[in-house]
Amino acid sequence: MSQIFLLALVAALFYWVYKSYSRYQNSEYSPKQFRSFVLTKEALAKSELGLFVALVAKVAKADGRIDELEAEVIGNMFNDISTLFPDPISAKTFLKEIFTAEKQRSDTIEPVARVLFELIRNDPHKRVQMMQYLVNLAYIDGTLSRLEEEMLTKIAVYLHFNAQELTSMLELFGSFHRQSFKESSLDHAYSLLNLTKSSSDEELKKAYRALVKQHHPDIIKAQGASEDYIQAATSKVQEINAAYELIKKTRGI
Repeated sequence: MSQIFLLALVAALFYWVYKSYSRYQNSEYSPKQFRSFVLTKEALAKSELGLFVALVAKVAKADGRIDELEAEVIGNMFNDISTLFPDPISAKTFLKEIFTAEKQRSDTIEPVARVLFELIRNDPHKRVQMMQYLVNLAYIDGTLSRLEEEMLTKIAVYLHFNAQELTSMLELFGSFHRQSFKESSLDHAYSLLNLTKSSSDEELKKAYRALVKQHHPDIIKAQGASEDYIQAATSKVQEINAAYELIKKTRGI
């Protein structure tokens, strides 16, 4: 089984944009911005966050499936976006409904991406951040399929990224997948996840998800993080993923 670098990439996806973060501090999402937002499914779907979730759905389903780790990181994104609204429960429900509807449709890629561009065209930080997140998501299973690359190419065009900019993003995230790192010993793997060999499969998944959440700087909360923090998070997540994959492989999960 190939090593899965999902969260290492999520941690690293902000690497470039953080260097100029100080110039774009005012674009950071916060609950204050959504205090007067009239929350309906329709209104959320037309907002930049709703449109972004729609694109996430299309990239996630581009290769025909959504795997465990992909679902985990998307679930974290739902949680974090929903906390921006006064009614997070309803917001999360609407986000899930938007995601479910959009992952089944290919005819809305252009209109969704074009409208999103119009909303964020004056915020280069946010535009790059969102595109890099989508590229990262496409690499979730350790590879980039032809269908995923075609989807990213379409979206990049509508978000006004040129071919060279997209290629640079693909090479950046692809390089993480080509990196090799020392696989944990089984004993170390259990220790890293605070488990023992007698721990159940359910306890394994629970521990892994808890660590994922602890060390996962997502698209909302990670704005403004230092490069030192990103590098440390990347290294830690690589260890966690290696440990989790080793235990799963040993157990035949």
